[in-house]
Amino acid sequence: MSAAKPSKTLLIVYHSLTDGTRQMAEAARVGAAAEEGVEVRMLHASQAGPDDVLAAEGLIFATPENLAAISGQLKDFFDRSYYPVLDRVNGRPYASLICAGSDGHNAARQIERIATGWRLKPVAEPLIVCTHAQTPEAILAPKQIAPEDLERCQALGESLAAGLALGVF
Repeated sequence: MSAAKPSKTLLIVYHSLTDGTRQMAEAARVGAAAEEGVEVRMLHASQAGPDDVLAAEGLIFATPENLAAISGQLKDFFDRSYYPVLDRVNGRPYASLICAGSDGHNAARQIERIATGWRLKPVAEPLIVCTHAQTPEAILAPKQIAPEDLERCQALGESLAAGLALGVF
C-alpha cells in the first residue's frame, strides 16, 4: 500500500544573511510539516521561481529587513516571479516572517503590496521578530532567535498548513 500524495503544497521562500530569518522559516516549516496532507517546500529566494509559486496552494515569505526594506534576494525572487504568476494565484493564502533589527514594518508593507498585486489573501498579521541589532557588528553577527519567537513561527506554519488541509483557505 503506497502513501497518498499530499493534496496541498505550502511554499516557504526565504532569504537569510545572518541565519535569523532561516531559523524562523525552518520553525514555520516544522510546524507546517506536522499537518497531514500538506507538502512543505522551503526554498532559498535565489532558488525559487514562478513555477514554485504556481505549484503551491499557500505561501510564506521570510526575509530580514535590510535598510527598511525586504532583502535584495527576496526582491529578486519577486522581480523574477511577479509577472509570470500575475492573475494565476489570486486568492491563495499567504503569511510573512520578518527578522528585523529595530522595526520590520516597512519590509512587511513591501510584502503586503506585492501580495496585494498578486491578489493573495493574508491569513495572519506579519510576524516580526526584533533582534535589537543596532551596530554594524551586531547587525552582521549570526543571530540566535529566542525559543518563544520560534514557537510563534512554528504556530504560524501549523495554522497555515491546517487551513490548507481543511480547505479553509
